[in-house]
Amino acid sequence: MAEKIKIAIYWAAGCGGCDVAILDTNEKILDIAEAADIVLWPIAMDYKYEDLYALEQGSIDVCLFNGAVRTSEQEEMAKALRSRSKIMVAFGACAAWGGIPALANLFEREEIFKSSYLDTQTTINPEKVIPLTKCKVPEGELTLPRFYNRVWTLNQVIDVDYYVPGCPPTPETIWTAIEAIVSGNLPPKGSVIGSLKSLCDTCPREKTEKKITEFKRPYEVMIDPNKCLLEQGIICCGPVTRDGCGHRCINANMPCRGCYGPSEKVADQGAKLLSAIASIMDVKDEKGAQELAATWEDPAGTVYRFSLAKSLVFDYKKGGE
Repeated sequence: MAEKIKIAIYWAAGCGGCDVAILDTNEKILDIAEAADIVLWPIAMDYKYEDLYALEQGSIDVCLFNGAVRTSEQEEMAKALRSRSKIMVAFGACAAWGGIPALANLFEREEIFKSSYLDTQTTINPEKVIPLTKCKVPEGELTLPRFYNRVWTLNQVIDVDYYVPGCPPTPETIWTAIEAIVSGNLPPKGSVIGSLKSLCDTCPREKTEKKITEFKRPYEVMIDPNKCLLEQGIICCGPVTRDGCGHRCINANMPCRGCYGPSEKVADQGAKLLSAIASIMDVKDEKGAQELAATWEDPAGTVYRFSLAKSLVFDYKKGGE
């Protein structure tokens, strides 16, 4: 049998769903175990910092890094894993494009702390204590990682070789990536391991180029399972999102959320979706456009739900905290 490859899996600013998704490969997990030895996976096994730092430079064949970079600890781990990994994979939407954590980039750090630790209705904090990076107590000095002022994608912090889309990636997507890595049959560096088409290209729903006069949320309407969701006034990210998820949301009569990231020819997922939606709005003047737009709940959180950190507004290399 060929020598097993060595894999590291790490969890940064994310929900843990990507780690669970690896287990969701079900019986394929046995094939993964046959092809690879996991040398680091803190969420599943009892690994410590010293276990990572004890690994030699370049001793990890591939690192699946999920989650965005929000703190100094996550940046430190990303850099340590990069130096020890031959192939670095941004695994899942948060690592690749910032994901839902990056919606916090719409706010300053101080606003986030104030909302989380002072203003929420369930918070009791009469002394108005907020997290500090250092705090002296009788037993000594306690420390926390620095909470950065914005969320970074993995490739804004370190060099990334490949991207695996999804929130989380489906078992099929994960297995495709593992097969490509194990076989050495990888696309050019910088590629997304996935489909080159958009979700709309493969969506079976009927499209008639109908204009819309009102935006609706899924619970507000009886959705026709055969017709294009956008043409029913429901915001669907399918026109600008990479295919490969298996139409799981669409098949459940729910709109695409955009978690597989921008499709191959889309530079800015949110801006492109805004353009697509504007093209089907049934309006005759600016006033009509404003009135129709006012019926759309949370535009920024919809069009940039998974890709704000890589938008044209926010996409720049890490240069400050």
